Amino acid sequence: MGRQLGTAMCGIIGIAGQPGSNVSKMLYDGLLVLQHRGQDAAGIVTCEEDHLHLRKSNGLVRDVFHERHMKNLKGSMGIGHVRYPTAGTCSSAEAQPLYVNSPYGITIAHNGNLVNAEQQARQLYNDDLRHVNTSSDSEVLLNVLAHELQKLGKRRLKIEDGLYLDVHQVFKAVREVHYRVSGGYAVIGMINGYGMFAFRDPHGIRPLVYGKREHEDGHTEWAITSESVALDTLGFEVIRDVAPGECVFITMGGEIYELQCHSSPKLQSCIFEYVYFARPDSVIDGMSVHKARLNMGESLAEKIIRMKPDHEIDVVMPIPDSGRYAAIQTAMRLGVPFREGFVKNRYVGRTFIMPGQAQRQDSVRKKLNPLPSEFAGKTVLLVDDSIVRGNTSRKIVQMAREVGAKKVYFASSAPPLLHPNVYGIDMPARSEYIAHGQSIDEIGKAIGADLLVYQDLEDLIAACTNKESEGREFDTSCFTGEYCTEDVSEEYLEMLELQRNDAAKNHTEEDEPEEIDSIDIHNED
Repeated sequence: MGRQLGTAMCGIIGIAGQPGSNVSKMLYDGLLVLQHRGQDAAGIVTCEEDHLHLRKSNGLVRDVFHERHMKNLKGSMGIGHVRYPTAGTCSSAEAQPLYVNSPYGITIAHNGNLVNAEQQARQLYNDDLRHVNTSSDSEVLLNVLAHELQKLGKRRLKIEDGLYLDVHQVFKAVREVHYRVSGGYAVIGMINGYGMFAFRDPHGIRPLVYGKREHEDGHTEWAITSESVALDTLGFEVIRDVAPGECVFITMGGEIYELQCHSSPKLQSCIFEYVYFARPDSVIDGMSVHKARLNMGESLAEKIIRMKPDHEIDVVMPIPDSGRYAAIQTAMRLGVPFREGFVKNRYVGRTFIMPGQAQRQDSVRKKLNPLPSEFAGKTVLLVDDSIVRGNTSRKIVQMAREVGAKKVYFASSAPPLLHPNVYGIDMPARSEYIAHGQSIDEIGKAIGADLLVYQDLEDLIAACTNKESEGREFDTSCFTGEYCTEDVSEEYLEMLELQRNDAAKNHTEEDEPEEIDSIDIHNED
């Protein structure tokens, strides 16, 4: 099978604060806002002059960081990370940020997935003489960057006899990273004592945005993160998205440098950010997630009207939470009431990202409970963001019938999922998609719905496009099988098939030790 290398969907944040300040509380608050992007592990590393302080572990943000940890996370610059679990990345050793000491001391937080990680890991070992300690492709990316910096490493002396690093060396190293690695990646990192950097893959598949906060003394604080909502909640003014292929560098003194580090960047951001992952109050690449989901609901309603003008729908209900905004607009366009038919237990994690079918099915009842009065004797339209394996959808349809629904229609804001997402979303093996080898009518019967409506891909693209971004492209590979990068081979997809099926995930969970020792900077327990 080869080694399992992966990072998957995560949330990342970096803050360059005022000299002499402590940014750990802001990083903590930012990670809380990004918790929806990962519930498996969390970490923060701060830079105090030329010293790094790290705390990371498995668990939610609120469980990983206690008062004693926050007191130890001193420094005016830092980065943070939240991770969700995927096959091969469930150990605390692979929690981020990750660190290498040579050259300079570099630490990164990474969101995404590399498709040539195994190849790069071999090259690092055989040619670059660097050893990768974990199965994380984030560590591969970190070591590629470190190696490229080391190649450029003209260590000149500062006045105070310290090591010298020119910002252009960072840009040159990132340029080499772009040409060596392939996949979707958004990275925020620090170079010990020098500053913070951030860069995005040449296709801009994974999101990254930055902002600033001005102080009366004239100093500017900077923040870079996965979603704009984190900037909003921390009181930073959103400046713009980091462009595909671009690198941003912020010095310890608060100076910012920006440079395009790829010769042919092309924005093809992941459309699933708008469908499912991102918070509705975020704006990604100039498009409001909330508006995109309203647009999805509008086009779903139009399709229902075309398919079944006499639909006789009495009420539209969302599958909480990501189906809510589409459902609101669907109901409005159809001219029927919108109702909340399910009460959600918000202390159960996202079933989509839970490894193992048994665990997912068991969690559905714990997560959602129907309100019988909203269903009794009615034809209900249930709206969800997507249908993956179909197990959750089947359970929900069953619950609706059990509490008295006359008919149950089901609508998906996304088209049928048919292909693996290789750029950072740990979707299942192709064979485990409910749409694999089945028609829409067959899928509808499988989940028990009287009518099943899927969003058309062209309508989904239009829903995620505004006037300012007409003609832009998206990564829609999980629907079409057409990948942004040219090196996604059938062999690679077959390897993913073996790694991502439930049997493999269950085996990994059973065999995974509680702790794996890892070479890292001191992690205060």
